[in-house]
Amino acid sequence: MSASAMHTKEIKACAAAWLERQDRSDWSANDQAELEAWLAASNANLIAYWRVHDAWKRAERLVAVQPAVVPRAPPRRKIWPLLTGIAATLIAVAALGLGARTLVSKPQERTFATPVGGREIVSFADGSRIELNTNTVLRTRMTTEERIVWLDKGEAYFQVKHDDAHPFIVIAGGDRVTDLGTKFFMRRDSGELEVALLEGRVRFGEADARPQAQTTLLAPGDVATASSNAMFVTQQPVKSLANKLSWRRGVLVFDRTPLADAAKEFNRYNRQKLVIADPAAASITIDGTFPTNNVEAFTDVAQHILRLHVEYRGNSILISR
Repeated sequence: MSASAMHTKEIKACAAAWLERQDRSDWSANDQAELEAWLAASNANLIAYWRVHDAWKRAERLVAVQPAVVPRAPPRRKIWPLLTGIAATLIAVAALGLGARTLVSKPQERTFATPVGGREIVSFADGSRIELNTNTVLRTRMTTEERIVWLDKGEAYFQVKHDDAHPFIVIAGGDRVTDLGTKFFMRRDSGELEVALLEGRVRFGEADARPQAQTTLLAPGDVATASSNAMFVTQQPVKSLANKLSWRRGVLVFDRTPLADAAKEFNRYNRQKLVIADPAAASITIDGTFPTNNVEAFTDVAQHILRLHVEYRGNSILISR
């Protein structure tokens, strides 16, 4: 057996050992930290973990269809389908490039912008805080008399210190959000605005401040989506909203997400673009956690786990059946 083959076999054995350990009742936080470090060490480890996990899942499905008279071992508890450990590993790396500024109360307007793949935290003297995601432009006017923010493009997470006398107002195109003491995030792109509320209350509606302007009061879990000619509100579970904010940890979380949508999310954070070349590949769903800046990890999973064809063409990566 060649040295390369022996090395691959060792990695596979190590992946199997990790899955065995992870399934035990005495799995600890230290064990999780060690697993995360091993997963982050190389893409070979990541692929081996995927393959062993996938093989075990297939074996479980085969056992599940056996006749009832055939004894079988108790089902393994569900293991997170992708590498949740990789998320924590990259938090420290992402933090190295994370800017943070504290602003005093000044009358002038300030502009903040992040590049593709960048993030920034802006803190204000009143205790409010805004986190800017990738490719975002945001303007502020924070004084002792008014607190106004304009989201020109991109995505931001707001933690607002409530003040009855000085409402915190966010304007995005023709829409506005007025804080009533809350945590929420907004995303503006492709002519559409999304506002999701995690805590407290916000008033959402037209930017026109006249009494007849249409507004609605959002409660925690509400997600409002507005375009040029329509606005609707849906309720989403806490897990879904947490997944939408995974970028704050430097990762993307997919939960039965069509490959086309997953690629679109990756493209927001990277200059190298993923292109899903055919409908058959686009409709395949994917689960798991990926670093926002690691396109290679995503293409490795597409190629080696989903058995898709991956082709590099300049600054584009084509994925197809």
